[in-house]
Amino acid sequence: MRVSGIPLRNVWLLMLYASDLFRMRGTDLLAVEEVPDDLPDIVAELLTHAVEARLRRNLHRAYEPRTAVLNRVRGTIDLLRTESRQLIDQGKVACRYEDLTIDTLRNRYVRGALESIARAVSTRPLAHDCRALARRLRSMGVGGRVPSTREATADRFGRHDANDRFMIAVARLAFDLALPTETPGEHLLGQSDRDEHWLRRLFERAVYGFYQVALSRQDWSVSHGRVLHWPVEARSPGLDAILPRMETDIELVHRHTGRKIVIDTKFTSLLKPAQFREGLRSQYLYQMYAYVRSQVAAAPQPQPAEGVLLHPTIERPIDEAAIIQGHLLRFTTVDLAGPPSAFRAGLLRIVEGSPSLQH
Repeated sequence: MRVSGIPLRNVWLLMLYASDLFRMRGTDLLAVEEVPDDLPDIVAELLTHAVEARLRRNLHRAYEPRTAVLNRVRGTIDLLRTESRQLIDQGKVACRYEDLTIDTLRNRYVRGALESIARAVSTRPLAHDCRALARRLRSMGVGGRVPSTREATADRFGRHDANDRFMIAVARLAFDLALPTETPGEHLLGQSDRDEHWLRRLFERAVYGFYQVALSRQDWSVSHGRVLHWPVEARSPGLDAILPRMETDIELVHRHTGRKIVIDTKFTSLLKPAQFREGLRSQYLYQMYAYVRSQVAAAPQPQPAEGVLLHPTIERPIDEAAIIQGHLLRFTTVDLAGPPSAFRAGLLRIVEGSPSLQH
């Protein structure tokens, strides 16, 4: 499918569903889904409020590694630097030590998010507030390099850091929302492999995030990336080194009935051209069949696992199904070109039931 066919507002909607913020505060953000065009502004407001609240209680502080030439020993001595610069003769010594500071990875990441989202918002006063807060953090000493998302999210949170956890979740979404706006226009342009891979992963995470929030946790268990084991009864010594890995994208299990739905997300067209007609992509069908059949040998299930091949579409919707050896296999699409309600309805349709089947 063409990347350029997806409206930017729906790319933002996928980012919202895929974000840690949505999983943390999903019920508070349901109204935001109806106005994805304003999503950067809403996220910017959440971020400014979170930062202002944190400033009123003092910013997060942590011990950060430092190196400096001092008049007295602090921490450990950097012998190589001290000797090579002949610092002893000058009455000085090079030291490595840790300093309690607000110039932490966490605070630098938030400062960078404020600067980034300021370029994506549509209202000038809000952009001004974001930049003013970023300048305030700099003036307070948060002036180091902005860390990557990987570095910032690897930071450990203590039990008293709930507010910081929320602030970092908003900051991460702010960074993500600013990425597509680097390309002018109302649609995300470009069809490079990087764009395709990024959107495919975003689509998978968005579907997972949506189900985590939309489905009742009392009724449904939602998992992601679970490894399935082949029902091998005997094996040669070298088989494990070459046997393909089976890993599901998303699994939904109804806690009371045991109904299991294995969802495999793809970011390609569900159908491919064939002679005289369009047909399902056989490799996807074989993959899903292997997924559901591998569950037969697992713990006894009240009913066979269902398999769903889920693809996005911007043109023709598809929702077909068949029962093969007792397993319901479904081939369906969700609309990424229409309103947010169409995307939500397509995902909820999967758990509500299958199309009518003929024997």
